[in-house]
Amino acid sequence: MPFYKSSLRVVLGLFLIALVGCATESHQTVEVTPVQTHQTPYHGIKSTLVVGQFENRSSYMHGIFSSGADELGNQARTILKAGLQQTNHFNVVDRANMKVLEEEAGYSGVSQKISGARYVVSGAITEFGRKVTGDKQLFGILGRGKTQTAYAKATLNIVDVKSSEIIYSTQAAGEYELSNREVIGFGGTAGYDSTLNGKVLNLAITEAVNNIVSDMHNGVLTLENATK
Repeated sequence: MPFYKSSLRVVLGLFLIALVGCATESHQTVEVTPVQTHQTPYHGIKSTLVVGQFENRSSYMHGIFSSGADELGNQARTILKAGLQQTNHFNVVDRANMKVLEEEAGYSGVSQKISGARYVVSGAITEFGRKVTGDKQLFGILGRGKTQTAYAKATLNIVDVKSSEIIYSTQAAGEYELSNREVIGFGGTAGYDSTLNGKVLNLAITEAVNNIVSDMHNGVLTLENATK
């Protein structure tokens, strides 16, 4: 019997070593949902837009332990720039890299001709939240599950540079879920996934940009070119 137990331990040890040594590596591209008019020809007038402030106005990440940096707002601003440009309906100008652009123009020996924006698109995250829900089957003996949910609501305003009037406003919201289930010891529940923040922001802001383009086609919103 002692010999049997010793042999069993050796076999189990070798099996565990084999499992550790058989680590696998995988990679894949993940499809990102673009705006509805992405890569769609557009022959109408393209107004020049610049993205202004985009702030996190929700209570999320505004607690006593927050860093003070508006990470959600900065993330949302980047998503908005990309979304507006992808519609192919606007000329989107960049004001965040003016110093670098000036330096590179000097290196290249070219004169800058900065385009003036006719409208400023500002935004705010008005609602944002995360929650985790779970369930157990037979007190967790048969299995358990966990669902992480992220929710975001964004507001976009288009402001006329001439009059500072808000000529258009739209809101959109998105919800993103990640679920994992463990059944009788098989499978596993994932830990906190911070990427859900970006995913749900992308959903909400992309839908808000789609609203802008849709209202342009429906005649609800009319934009002009910048006057020279």
